[in-house]
Amino acid sequence: MNKIYLKDTLLFQENDFNIIAGPCAIENEEYLVKTAELLVKNGVKMIRGGAFKLRTSPFSFQGMGKEGILLLSKVARDYNLFSVTEITSVKDLDLIEKYIDIMLIGTRNMHNYELLKELGNLDKPIILKRGMAATVKEWLLAAEYLAQGGNEKIILCERGIRTFETCLRNTFDLASAVYVSQNYGYNVITDPSHATGDRNLVEKMTLASLVAGIQGAMIEIHPEPEKALSDGEQMLNFEQFEELMKKVKGLKMQK
Repeated sequence: MNKIYLKDTLLFQENDFNIIAGPCAIENEEYLVKTAELLVKNGVKMIRGGAFKLRTSPFSFQGMGKEGILLLSKVARDYNLFSVTEITSVKDLDLIEKYIDIMLIGTRNMHNYELLKELGNLDKPIILKRGMAATVKEWLLAAEYLAQGGNEKIILCERGIRTFETCLRNTFDLASAVYVSQNYGYNVITDPSHATGDRNLVEKMTLASLVAGIQGAMIEIHPEPEKALSDGEQMLNFEQFEELMKKVKGLKMQK
């Protein structure tokens, strides 16, 4: 696996399982501070939150934009966390590069090759989510667009794909994530929140990822998921997240 350093910190250590957690969308400072406090309490180093949200419906919450970026940056700095957010457009590159530690390319932008080329020129970790209907080969070729620019800090994220099955939001392709992790030298994480769309499945799919040898998971959490402005049904509340972290730590000790 590529060693990925950020501010002299090794993010992905061998045989470790990294958790990235936070709300689907940044909604206000109070919620973000509560989330940061929870992450520090549980030994998590990376906080995620969406500021620019690409939504299927134009009527859905689209995020706080620049204000959200500044909030996430401030809270991450105050709590000594690394910030993670999605970049949706080249026009936001300067803003996000200045304030955010780790950039995330969402499923809708995996095929946005001009954006990938620009991000390939950066010296920052990039999380590349698998496209919602992308083959593994297409996912790997998208990563090559980043690598050709000289950026080797690439983290691949399996977030579920669209298939004929409709019982869940997406089909969680854990086998392909393991295949890529074992054969291509990338750090691979999963996103059980988006992969299932159901908070009741997030814990089990996270633990499955750990047992399967994946390098980490990105978990959506919220202090009051029932009041969330987006994707509340797939976000863990704080009590559920703490229970998950206990099980993650227990399994890590057994490895």
